[in-house]
Amino acid sequence: MAEVSVSVDQLSVDQFTCSVCLDLLKAPVTLSCGHSFCKVCINDCWDQEDQKDVYSCPQCRDTFTPRPVLRRNNILAEVVEKLKKTEVQAASPDHCYTGPGDVECDFCTGRKHKAVKSCLVCVASFCETHLKPHLEIPVLKKHKLVEASGNLQEKICSERDEVLKIFCRSDQSFICYLCMMDKHRGHDTVTAAAERTKKQSELKKEQLKSQQRLQEKQKKLQELKQTVNTIKVSRNSSLQVHSGPVALVRTPTTKEDD
Repeated sequence: MAEVSVSVDQLSVDQFTCSVCLDLLKAPVTLSCGHSFCKVCINDCWDQEDQKDVYSCPQCRDTFTPRPVLRRNNILAEVVEKLKKTEVQAASPDHCYTGPGDVECDFCTGRKHKAVKSCLVCVASFCETHLKPHLEIPVLKKHKLVEASGNLQEKICSERDEVLKIFCRSDQSFICYLCMMDKHRGHDTVTAAAERTKKQSELKKEQLKSQQRLQEKQKKLQELKQTVNTIKVSRNSSLQVHSGPVALVRTPTTKEDD
């Protein structure tokens, strides 16, 4: 088959996005209504409609009976692959590699790429390329992903190698689920997320109080300045009244003085 000739300017990600998974088409198939989907996505949708024996397009709701046989759209697949390559080429390599303060991908060999996510289950960080299995494989999708962090070990229980998902208010420490059932049994515990939300709320309240106190101090300072200015004006006015021009009194002369 001849290579599909498509320029970068002609390609648009939105045109080749599956409306079911909202990602670039994978093994694209095209229905008779003209809409295209990932083969896996449309099959999943139609598996849920088997009992009705009527199959519909998720986008325009056209119905089909019996269930259509899906065949890979080779031309569309080529275009999507070309789009992926142009996106990679368009990206600046310098932005992909790690710099000062960046978290490295644990799976890159040679020059390390920047990690975009960290997995608390795998205790590892991943760049965009190596993160894909966590976004596509059902088992890995259940893993807990967080923003890329270089201190993953601090989020793992050193005794049981479990994620620190619980906060013990009694001991003021993060613990894992197994520790909660053992050493911290009967303690006042909440999820780490709940405690984080509470702390953030308390912090916002404290910040608001600090702002209010600062505004009050600024207001008092302004009032003090106005008072000082009023006193200065009053003092200057008083000085002008008491230091007016002095009248010269001439003493009358007598004949003896002459």
